[in-house]
Amino acid sequence: MTTSSTLTEKGRRDCLTGFDVEKVREDFPILKVKVHGKPLVYLDNAATAQKPQVVIDTISTYYMVENSNIHRGIHFLSLQATRAYEDARDKIKHFLNASHTREIIFVRGTTEGINLVAQSYGRPFIKEGDEIVISAMEHHSNIVPWQMLCEQVGAKLRVIPIDDDGELLIDEYGKLLNQRTKFVSVAHLSNALGTISPVKQIIEMAHRFGVPVLLDGAQATPHLKVDVQDLDCDFYAFSGHKLFGPTGVGVLYGKADLLEAMPPYHGGGDMISSVTFEKTLYNVLPYKFEAGTPNIAGGVGLGAAIDYLNGIGLEAVATYEHELLSYATEAVSQIPGVRLIGTAKQKACVLSFVVDDIHAHDVGTILDEEGVAIRTGHHCAMPVMQRFGVPATARASLAFYNTRKEIDTLVAGIRKVKEVFADV
Repeated sequence: MTTSSTLTEKGRRDCLTGFDVEKVREDFPILKVKVHGKPLVYLDNAATAQKPQVVIDTISTYYMVENSNIHRGIHFLSLQATRAYEDARDKIKHFLNASHTREIIFVRGTTEGINLVAQSYGRPFIKEGDEIVISAMEHHSNIVPWQMLCEQVGAKLRVIPIDDDGELLIDEYGKLLNQRTKFVSVAHLSNALGTISPVKQIIEMAHRFGVPVLLDGAQATPHLKVDVQDLDCDFYAFSGHKLFGPTGVGVLYGKADLLEAMPPYHGGGDMISSVTFEKTLYNVLPYKFEAGTPNIAGGVGLGAAIDYLNGIGLEAVATYEHELLSYATEAVSQIPGVRLIGTAKQKACVLSFVVDDIHAHDVGTILDEEGVAIRTGHHCAMPVMQRFGVPATARASLAFYNTRKEIDTLVAGIRKVKEVFADV
């Protein structure tokens, strides 16, 4: 964190646990922007999070004084860029508590990480008649790649149902596991509902059948401490831009023995050790899966974002965000005509709701006029919308730089939505 500011009385109420939200907000220049003449209230963090100044500066500095291609060069700039990029990989290893940097694969984001596993693990090891288990709360990026694989190899997709609160029915999950089950892939934290799934239990149950598990960690990593060794997951994917880093970069963690057995996902430069017209020998991990020039600045920027988040402390972040979500849940649920979609006991930072018979897009449009940025629609989770019988929801998603005052602005905006449509 770079600067401090005098706390307002409202700010003090946001810092009851010692979390200095006003000081944190000084690190994010975009939070000073005005929208339609009103202060920006950014509540669309599940779509993408804002970037602290240190991340912006790190990317700018890279391009100003280090820009060069990596790994293959022997000149000064190339060595500097390579060191910065590989240092970021090491930071990610520690952030996830992976065993080794060779288990950390740079990808474009969670979506590419899941597709990599579906194709590179799935096509060699999943056969006709095998079954893949996902859940009813998945993002499309954790549905479509498995559907594509099933079509390619003749496997079958099985779905863990959820209850009216948006919680996975673990007993039903247990019934899906059998000798035909060859893979399980579930969200650690639902982008549409905020549900935190009991992933450690899910993994333990799958491993009894010798089944590997992938966790979609796109939403979890900004809010929860992730320890891949403690979870014992086989793969874990997340995106940099949701973790206060750049867009266009993400990470796939995989256990080394599984990654060693998997063929490359893309072919090209840097993922090879030798090429002739007769045969190509592939590079060692992690480079076997990193064909071509990567998003070097993105990787370096992600490393800076992890440093920033570590400096604040994920435990402090989680505590503060839990209190903020509780405050928001109570305030929004007290508005007549508002129904919350997703009321699991274990939740983080997502508040999805519908307002009377008003379409979510209209809710979002009026809130935007008040300077409040939320997401409206199906959130790339159409099966979730179908499960709850709604075409779309309005979704406010929180980060540690949000405040109770901003929640109050959201609530006032929702009340204005109701007033506008009461006159229609």
